[in-house]
Amino acid sequence: MKSDNAKAGLERAPHRSLLKASGYTDWEIKRPWVGIVNAYNSIIPGHIHLGTLCRAASAGVYAWGGLPLEFPVIGVCDGIAMNHEGMRFSLPSREIIADSIEIMAKGHALDALVMVTNCDKITPGMAIAAARLNLPCIILSGGPMLPGRHKNRPVDLSTVFEAVGSVSAGRMDRAELDELENSACPGCGSCAGMFTANTMNCMIEALGMGLPGNGTIPAVHAARQRLAKDTGRAIMDLVELDIRPLDILTDAAFDNAITVDMALGGSTNSTLHLIAIARAAGVDLPLDRFDEISQKVPHLCNMSPAGPHHLSDLNDAGGIQAVMARLSTLGCIHGQAMTVTGRTVGEMLQNSPTPDDSIIRPLDDPVHKQGGIAILKGSLAPDGAVVKQSAVAPDMLVWSGVARVFEGEDEATRSILADEIKSGDVVVIRYEGPKGGPGMPEMLTPTSALAGMGLDRSVALITDGRFSGATRGAAIGHVSPEAASGGPIGLIKDGDRISIDIPGRRLDLMVEEEEMKRRRKDFVPSERKTNSPFLDRYRQFVSSGALGAVLD
Repeated sequence: MKSDNAKAGLERAPHRSLLKASGYTDWEIKRPWVGIVNAYNSIIPGHIHLGTLCRAASAGVYAWGGLPLEFPVIGVCDGIAMNHEGMRFSLPSREIIADSIEIMAKGHALDALVMVTNCDKITPGMAIAAARLNLPCIILSGGPMLPGRHKNRPVDLSTVFEAVGSVSAGRMDRAELDELENSACPGCGSCAGMFTANTMNCMIEALGMGLPGNGTIPAVHAARQRLAKDTGRAIMDLVELDIRPLDILTDAAFDNAITVDMALGGSTNSTLHLIAIARAAGVDLPLDRFDEISQKVPHLCNMSPAGPHHLSDLNDAGGIQAVMARLSTLGCIHGQAMTVTGRTVGEMLQNSPTPDDSIIRPLDDPVHKQGGIAILKGSLAPDGAVVKQSAVAPDMLVWSGVARVFEGEDEATRSILADEIKSGDVVVIRYEGPKGGPGMPEMLTPTSALAGMGLDRSVALITDGRFSGATRGAAIGHVSPEAASGGPIGLIKDGDRISIDIPGRRLDLMVEEEEMKRRRKDFVPSERKTNSPFLDRYRQFVSSGALGAVLD
């Protein structure tokens, strides 16, 4: 065992003495050491209950012969961090999370890890750490929040964000917004729609790094606590079988995850995170792979924010295992991929639930014939841009409009809420990429404001930043190269025409090449002051969004 480096032999007597100071006995110290990574904090609603799940996972580890050793990790709530300086720290926190887990696991010679997580950057940060460490690992999510109820219909956090735009446009009064504020988020869990947190928790299950049910069992269900106990038991089996993340995180596993992502209509942020996890695992996963799979895999689940269903509905319909079973009949699931159950995907799917056709649509009656995400390239995005095509109105799939250029999210949001954006405009928000932001902030406020004002069917938004998974409409993000790296998005001027062709996978700036040459000659990218030594360091090392915004 790796932990023998810190506990076995004559020279480790001081080490054992310190462990005994914590109350551990000789016979406990001899057990395999299993780190329980606890992302609990009292700020994030998706994390407020993780202490309970950590105790349940620890009980499973202890009952199955291991010594659970709990330690914390940070987490940022993207909803609370949205639309202010805090959002610049969200994506960078992914790297801090991975680094801190690596430090704790190696610093204390741990034999295995159960990582208890839930929200946007915490889950991928843990997966990156699992790939780097290559110790037996299982990732356990805290589960999704139930949807709220308002006027006898289900609502969630995106409903509140969009309501802000509705109030600004005079389409809703403040009293109703107050009612929504009090009802949309009824309790603990990751926000109820197929936003980034739930997308990534589903991806962990599809990758084989979480037990069945990891992505969809609601946070408040007792089944989530039972899953935590089973996770503690399962990690001990992985220690015995010596099954490690790099046995699981293969090319086949990433293809499976992207396939499920396309069927779910998941968050565009999955492109950043899956590429980053793949890089940590030594797997080559280009951005174009998402588009290759999207063009072959139908969109089967009409999930919020684009559709009416929530994660609790998907769980009742059979969950991720039922989605994978349905996709396997299409021949696009790699059954030989290993999972943390010690069984292959194919073996797991032999006992998968029967899908509910009203939530997980049949292959011959999909929500859309193609998957949820499209990768666009063209003169405006030579290295690629990402759009959730499943959430775009049909009239906006092939469209052109006139650029309204903003040097950051705050400026754009003020203009939108002041009713200065009109039908036919393309809102361009630049210097919000990984380097330019820095931190590539999500922009749910401007996209939700447009939707709430009824402009999501006649106004597009293009940025080198990124969007929340709760975004809908013609919102095209991750434009690469970003403005801060000299990308064409930095050369756009007010009044330029921009052409969007999502079926044709094109995003083009309709400006003559001679004019573009003149603009390039005089172009000097600007650099936003941060007043943050951490963000200044981050921008020096972070890569393009097309490469997962990883640190080089």
